[in-house]
Amino acid sequence: MKAYRSLVVILLAFVIFPLIGKTADNTSEPRKTPLVYQIPIKDQIEPALLYVVRRGVTEAKKEKADAVVFVMDTPGGGVKEAREIISLIGQIDVPVYTFVEKDAYSAGAIIALATKHIYMAPGSVIGAATPLVMTPFGGVEKLPDAIEEKMTSSVAALVRAAAEQGGHDPRLGEAMVRRELGYTAGTNVLSKAGELLTLTASEAEGILSEGTVRDVAAMLEKAGLPDAEIKTLEVTSAERIARFIAAFAPILLMIGLGGIYIEIKTPGFGLPGILGTAALVLFFFGHHIAGLAGMEDIVLFIIGFTLLFIEVFVTPGFGVLGVGGIALMLFSLFSAMTWKTPGHFWPAFGDSTLQNALSSLALGMVGTVMLGFFAGKYLPKSRVLRPMVLGQQTTRAEGFTAAHDQSELLGKEGVTEMNLRPAGRALFGDDRVNVITRGEFIEKGSAVRVIETSGSRIVVEKV
Repeated sequence: MKAYRSLVVILLAFVIFPLIGKTADNTSEPRKTPLVYQIPIKDQIEPALLYVVRRGVTEAKKEKADAVVFVMDTPGGGVKEAREIISLIGQIDVPVYTFVEKDAYSAGAIIALATKHIYMAPGSVIGAATPLVMTPFGGVEKLPDAIEEKMTSSVAALVRAAAEQGGHDPRLGEAMVRRELGYTAGTNVLSKAGELLTLTASEAEGILSEGTVRDVAAMLEKAGLPDAEIKTLEVTSAERIARFIAAFAPILLMIGLGGIYIEIKTPGFGLPGILGTAALVLFFFGHHIAGLAGMEDIVLFIIGFTLLFIEVFVTPGFGVLGVGGIALMLFSLFSAMTWKTPGHFWPAFGDSTLQNALSSLALGMVGTVMLGFFAGKYLPKSRVLRPMVLGQQTTRAEGFTAAHDQSELLGKEGVTEMNLRPAGRALFGDDRVNVITRGEFIEKGSAVRVIETSGSRIVVEKV
């Protein structure tokens, strides 16, 4: 029961924060002024930011906002995440604005192109969307020409599609990706061939931007919404933590599943169980706050673990319960990492998080197998854990016996104190001894003789 009790902590933990990161429902009173929902796109565009943006779009629809504004200051980020955000923008049925607060590079520029209305702050810039592959040390990796062209062609097509969605010139967007094109607006050469297109606020005005304004309020005034109520999506502290946690999902899965496996295989409840439980709590916490994992995923995991626990410790062999338990656990972990359309149980299989979920789950499972192998082979030999491991063999040569030696009773005669059916007690002098026959019935008070001793097993026959 030790490992099972520890997993219950996961369920209890979620009782206290199921609503963290959610906003309260509005009253049903009609609004007197237009509502503009403001969603920040700040810093690196990565999967966890996509979750926050997705929550913002969902809440804007729920609040029946009259317009949505993306406030942008980003160096760029993942193309897959940008593609998902562009898809989200296409699903918004009210006017969508981008306000470039400072920088809109790379993926940020692509997202901005997908919105119909773009405004920029003084001193801000937009552009330079060519794809780059970064090394683990922060440098740019040089790719073979064929692969580089394939990546560039893919991003160029995405930029053209985004520009068409936003009603902007596709050639302008492609010039941000392909340096060989250059871009000219009338007689004004904005970028020469061999230069990526990057526009300042003043350069973009009239070509891409509808105006240069100091802030969102000034932008709305110029856009014809001077009295609008601005509601900003608040990125909670929990969501900031969740963005960090979600990036380490494979490692958390490895520690969580590996720790629970080691705990099941070892006596007592110790460090592996604590670490495993904590890792799984963090895993579900991060994906719950990111808007992916629901309470049903946590319940499924605990049901699956319960079935596996029963299969291992209660029922003999390994069958339907064990296989079903493992399947439920894996599905709950997979489901916790994928986006689900609100009101639906199954993951949205067309979403880009599907591939990330499969990769994270696969890496986590491989890591769990490796962790279990190395833990069983090397940890018992380590200096830290050696005192916790029984190193001496409990063999007869080492002075250990499984039971008290009863060989001195061999051949002795005594009297049964009860009927032997076939087990019972017999009296040998002053000693009462538990005995057994070879299967025959011997009445109380009968004389018996010890014919065999094996540990605590004393075999007698009637004299």
